[in-house]
Amino acid sequence: VQLVESGGGLVQPGTSLRISCVVSGVDNAYYAIGWFRQAPGKKREGVSCINAGDLITWYSDSGKGRFTLSRDSGQNSVTFQMTNPESAVAAVYYCAADKVGLACVPREYAPWGQGTQVTVSS
Repeated sequence: VQLVESGGGLVQPGTSLRISCVVSGVDNAYYAIGWFRQAPGKKREGVSCINAGDLITWYSDSGKGRFTLSRDSGQNSVTFQMTNPESAVAAVYYCAADKVGLACVPREYAPWGQGTQVTVSS
């Protein structure tokens, strides 16, 4: 299983952020896929996760109403979107896979993508 993130970079406050995770080697529909972020000096934290079969999508409390996670079976990818980003969300964003996905916590997930940097600035 390999995961590759794309779509990070510089975003302006008040706009939107869209990052994608393309999965190769397996059909990602059979895996839980999670998005996590890590800011400098902070622990890696869960942002949003979707379980295998798409029965459950979880969002962190800070993102409810602003985050959207969607799976594209044709592209074998999972896309994370955030509206109205602010400077506090700047971090390296990672996607990761898990066969079970019981909880959106980093220790439950492997393997991982290489990460994509998100910077929020006007």
